[in-house]
Amino acid sequence: MTGTALLALISLGTIGGAHLLSRARWTWYAPRTGILLWQALGLGWGVATIGALLGLALLPYGKGILRGLPGLVHDGAGRLGAAHLAALLAAVSLTAVLLAMLGYAVVRVVRARHRHRALLALVSRSDSAVPSGTLVLDHPTAAAYCVPGVRSSKVVVSAGTLELLDPDELAAVLAHERAHARERHDLVLLPFTSLRQVFPQIRLVGRCLDAVELLIEMAADDRARRHRPPRELATALLRFAAARPAAAPSGTLGVANRDDIPVMARVNRLLEPVPVGRSTRFAAIIAVPLLAGVPLLLYALPH
Repeated sequence: MTGTALLALISLGTIGGAHLLSRARWTWYAPRTGILLWQALGLGWGVATIGALLGLALLPYGKGILRGLPGLVHDGAGRLGAAHLAALLAAVSLTAVLLAMLGYAVVRVVRARHRHRALLALVSRSDSAVPSGTLVLDHPTAAAYCVPGVRSSKVVVSAGTLELLDPDELAAVLAHERAHARERHDLVLLPFTSLRQVFPQIRLVGRCLDAVELLIEMAADDRARRHRPPRELATALLRFAAARPAAAPSGTLGVANRDDIPVMARVNRLLEPVPVGRSTRFAAIIAVPLLAGVPLLLYALPH
């Protein structure tokens, strides 16, 4: 029973941790650490919740999860009462739904990107104003985004963006988009996108996705300013916000959106970076393997 209780506590703890982390601001100044912590929280919640349900279901065997499963299979769940069967069904259902929705999110994104790449092949063009490999769309609305891919990624800008930004600002925006492609931020978002599809009515899940989306933009900002002065990207973001850019197509990652609050948060941190305390960063780094690993270890603990 101890292992099951600990898994249940970890499951509840990750929910509380997600609530606190969605409101945290220190992650804005250490976005990569924040992203890792979000990934660990998501993984820890899933493993702990499923484990708690399995542990409850396998209590009659008294051997924990890993040692109890062979007994469950051997006697065809003959020892399970109604409550234990309900817990087993809940564990299997939750696992199946999470995996199925993750697979569905992957398929949907891949299809959207395939369609968009085919469209770009028809309507995009190269331009001497942008580096080789960057595609230009003849559209007056400001837009800049990348289409991630396994073998090749495409960075796309509109004609409106070329008119809106000066060459230095444009170079900073392109560096931002290339950062998305190199760090595969699209893969970071997939589990959180699928989780929102599983629990669309839970506000906390939506806040978690919003927080991760902002952090990957900030991580791309940080990588871009390794190559360009931060003021160039900051002014480009302000110009985009004022121009009210079009929403990035499905399956892509855009440089800015229509929400002024995240844009101003990104601009402020670019112009006035605040270092994160060593103790905070150290605690977060330690928490990542604990959140991801401890629930798995509890699977082997006799319950």
